[in-house]
Amino acid sequence: MVDEFSERDLAGARFHRVDLAGAAFDHVDLSGANFHEVDLSGVTMRGAYLRDVDIGGELENVRVNGVDVAPLVEAELDRRHPERAKLRPTDAAGFREAWDVIERLWGETVARAEQLDPALLHERVNGEWSFIETLRHLVFATDAWVRRAMLGDPAPWDPLDLPWDQMPDTEGIPRDRDARPSLEEVLALRADRMGTVRRVVADLTDDQLDGSTEPVPAPGWPPPESFPVREVLATIINEEWWHRQFAERDLAALTARSGQP
Repeated sequence: MVDEFSERDLAGARFHRVDLAGAAFDHVDLSGANFHEVDLSGVTMRGAYLRDVDIGGELENVRVNGVDVAPLVEAELDRRHPERAKLRPTDAAGFREAWDVIERLWGETVARAEQLDPALLHERVNGEWSFIETLRHLVFATDAWVRRAMLGDPAPWDPLDLPWDQMPDTEGIPRDRDARPSLEEVLALRADRMGTVRRVVADLTDDQLDGSTEPVPAPGWPPPESFPVREVLATIINEEWWHRQFAERDLAALTARSGQP
């Protein structure tokens, strides 16, 4: 039996972990709706009216009025951020250069954050992670993909590690959403983990890059499987770049809110 909602006022309703796969929406008002961590694969919209719409996510084969806009978006991002070209490395030397870029960009962002009232660095903008939480998540990403998957440590976690919100609770992996460490404390942790990545790419060879990791014989994240080394390192670079973009966006909002130049 399929539930049908017709002529119903659900304005302001909240849907959390709801399966709407295959659902049909006809003459539905979604103005002002907020979608976070949603899977819209295979969605078809006809007669849609989109104005003042802000979409952030992974785009692939997204057609608007018959035009695949994903390549256009990627080209525009490359134009705005020329460094992105270096963040798609193909060999070991390229990964070293890519990490140089990541370190430089984050250095600029941290310097900007240090000019703000420390309390603001714990504030969320539009429900997104705070600056401190973003740094904690990147520590988790490095622990998961580099220290665990690549270097074989079955439990590399620090108590301040912050997995993504939708990750199921996993025994042994910390997730303290209420922790409020200082910027200095988190930066020290970040420096240690970024140093680990620096050492990994410094010693990386093209043969190693084309190889795979050894499965870690212990439960956790990522799963105890083998992964292509290239995929592991590309994941870290992608995480670093995108979360830096989010951090820059939110720091701009916090700066404007605080009235600082």
